Amino acid sequence: MPQPDLVIFDCDGVLVDSEIIAARVEADLLTSAGFEISAEELAETYAGLTFKDIMLRVEEKSQIPFQASLIDRAEELVDRKLRADVRIIDGAREAVAAVTAPRAVCSNSRTERVEFMLEKVRLLPFFAGRIFSGLDIPSKKTKPAPDVFLYAADKLGANPKNTFVIEDSVHGIAGARAAGMRVIGFTGAGHSYPGQADALTEAGAETVIRRWAELNSTIAALSEWSEDT
Repeated sequence: MPQPDLVIFDCDGVLVDSEIIAARVEADLLTSAGFEISAEELAETYAGLTFKDIMLRVEEKSQIPFQASLIDRAEELVDRKLRADVRIIDGAREAVAAVTAPRAVCSNSRTERVEFMLEKVRLLPFFAGRIFSGLDIPSKKTKPAPDVFLYAADKLGANPKNTFVIEDSVHGIAGARAAGMRVIGFTGAGHSYPGQADALTEAGAETVIRRWAELNSTIAALSEWSEDT
């Protein structure tokens, strides 16, 4: 059976249920700063983006100027909440352990944050030395840019065309597709919303799973079929 060169996991909202935690903090900060938004709306619209990019997009949309200090405040508050409350997504450990191809994480969160979250939920040993943050790579370009995916593939000697990515956001999927990789959408996190699977498919996911138990059979089935054939 064909094997992928590499399987890349997003972290937030894929391995750990952190997107909704961050969204609650960030929505409160934006609302206090004059742009009223719920955590659910923020997660649905902006999941997968850094808070800096969220803030810039909201500024452009609302014409409300935000203080740059809001970014540092968000980082501090989100880190605090994640250290206390982040949990693994059900089935993630078993699914990751069952992947026989090389594995990596590509995230828009800082490497330090990814590492403490994965350590807290006992996933870090699966990815030690193979965690890549868009904020920490040479170009500093985060998703939806493809840079972090291409950087990981280059460092790990993987062909992007034979690399699978698991993503929960349209922005992450856009980045992986731009990198020439194959994408499986995931909708099993706490920020899941009606229509998410359709949105991920429209963004370029070849298929969408809701439960981690589906991952390895999905990779196996897709590996048998190539868009080049």
